[in-house]
Amino acid sequence: VQLVESGGGSVQAGGSLRLSCAASEYCYSMGWFRQAPGKEREVVAIDYGRGGSAKYAQSVTGRFTISQDNAQNTVYLQMNSLKPEDTAMYYCAASRGWSGTDPSGWNYWGQGTQVTVSS
Repeated sequence: VQLVESGGGSVQAGGSLRLSCAASEYCYSMGWFRQAPGKEREVVAIDYGRGGSAKYAQSVTGRFTISQDNAQNTVYLQMNSLKPEDTAMYYCAASRGWSGTDPSGWNYWGQGTQVTVSS
């Protein structure tokens, strides 16, 4: 499975960005993780079964929304009310089966897209 991400960039605090990740085939679990310098990779949001259910990190709940375009095998992460602490490299991840919040449980990864939020 190949994952191609796009949509990162620089924005001021309070702004919005939308990340996209196109998968080469259907995967049951599609997620977004992020990794800031000097920190471990952490889950941001996961979508199961093309919108069947979703899971969010507490730090982004109410600000970020994960969604999928079923016809295109594309997962999106809409990020609103961005904060400087959201600054990180964001990675798309996919698994054919169920995967949880531990990054080691995911099978496929995108190349990453940088998100920088300035105060």
